[in-house]
Amino acid sequence: MTKDEILAKLAAGEISADEASKLLDQADQAKRGTLYCKVSQKGAISVYGLQRMPVTLYVEQWERLLGFGDDIRAFITEHDAELKRKER
Repeated sequence: MTKDEILAKLAAGEISADEASKLLDQADQAKRGTLYCKVSQKGAISVYGLQRMPVTLYVEQWERLLGFGDDIRAFITEHDAELKRKER
């Protein structure tokens, strides 16, 4: 269902605002097929498109994780033979 179809159903009263919001999020995610961010209800950062559920961390946690990025890359390189990769 396209964004315009969802909005038309909402305007016609066929679906609730919550249902429309969920459908719009799903359409957005399917359309992009890539990672994207949103601010959670509690003010954290949620990354969508990585797995079924979003990965949600507070700003300080993201900053700490991003600062550790070089160490993660080095670990992946050192342990490449032991690591499994998920088929896409």
